[in-house]
Amino acid sequence: MRAGVVFPLRSLFGLTLAIGWLSVLGSADDAAQHWVTTWTTANAASAQPTVFSNQTIREIVHTTIGGSSLRIRLSNTFGTHTIRLDAVFIGLQKTGLQETGLQEDGAALVPRSNHEVTFGGSRSIWIPEGAEALSDPISFSVGSEQNLAISLFTAGETGPATVHGSAFQTNYVSATGNFAAEEGSNAFVMTTGSKTTGSWYFLSAVEVLAPADVKGAVVVLGDSITDGASSRPDKNERWTDVLARRLLAGHTKIAVLNAGIGGNRVLTSSPCWGQNALARVGRDVLAQAGIEAVILFEGTNDIGQPDAPAADTNPCRSRTQVTADEIIAGYKQIIARTHARGLKIFGATILPYQGVGAWTTTGEAKRVAVNEWIRTSRAFDGVIDFDAALRDPATPARMAPQYDSGDHLHPGPAGHEAMGNAVDIALFR
Repeated sequence: MRAGVVFPLRSLFGLTLAIGWLSVLGSADDAAQHWVTTWTTANAASAQPTVFSNQTIREIVHTTIGGSSLRIRLSNTFGTHTIRLDAVFIGLQKTGLQETGLQEDGAALVPRSNHEVTFGGSRSIWIPEGAEALSDPISFSVGSEQNLAISLFTAGETGPATVHGSAFQTNYVSATGNFAAEEGSNAFVMTTGSKTTGSWYFLSAVEVLAPADVKGAVVVLGDSITDGASSRPDKNERWTDVLARRLLAGHTKIAVLNAGIGGNRVLTSSPCWGQNALARVGRDVLAQAGIEAVILFEGTNDIGQPDAPAADTNPCRSRTQVTADEIIAGYKQIIARTHARGLKIFGATILPYQGVGAWTTTGEAKRVAVNEWIRTSRAFDGVIDFDAALRDPATPARMAPQYDSGDHLHPGPAGHEAMGNAVDIALFR
């Protein structure tokens, strides 16, 4: 008779309990992970829209936090008809030559990092006009402060592309053909008809399955200053990038998401500078995965654009005069909608801009009144005083020279650094 191992009943019961506890602990660990947006952009229509046909777009985005898996959101929000993306891949941008300023290597990927992206199990996705698409989760571990390369191929014609115009990031467009799965850069930089672009197309967000110690995300609703105007391309030196690095260095694991659009306004929309902040706050801010807080930093364009010289006939510009009270009423609505979600919202004061052609004493009085309300109303859950941090002590209506990019409106790299350092990171603890 074959010998066998006999377990006492008590031992079997104990083994069953142990396996059960391991299963529960494993489930709890999985449950502790949560989806958080690590990168986003805010899209708009374009006065001169780009159309793609039988081309591959390779676009570079920069993570703020990492995770064990990821998924991406694509956008046809401002398209005029349904688009079909026939292949979507995501990988790690190869660094090295690109970091030294040799852009020809910026489209290359780390070997064996390129992952196919599917949607409901399908390799292609139809996105109706006005809609977004969320991918299936991809088993792809990414870290904080990494550059991802998202490659989109469309065989047909897209019609007007949904776009974020000022990416301050070099992206790549191939000549004819599907090169989404390729890890090399030749099709994007060495082939006749290929080109680079400073815009992002059809992208909305990248989400990561983050560990439990990641608190979530803070989203900044802003204009060109938040978007990164006067920062250097490919350097990730917007004030939001500076804040993200400070939080990581301080072991406060929270994603910082940039929802800035150049020229954007709180109250009035533009054919090329985006819908007004009240119209887009739901899509660009409150819809982000894992959101914990919002920073509101808009109002400069509501005040200044209507006062631009008459010779400035840019059709993107608003000539609608608004009062300080009307801007504040817009703020109150954004605060109410954010609080209705159980989220915190912090108000940032408007920077000085004397020296710009659109500056007037009337506009300055509006800016001072709005800033005073931000500081003293207690309507926000906290205040970030960018005005105090960057103004010229001798002439408070002007930006301090060391922070001024030279146009007297947008901070330069030193100004973005000062802004990122002016935020009290205790707000997010």
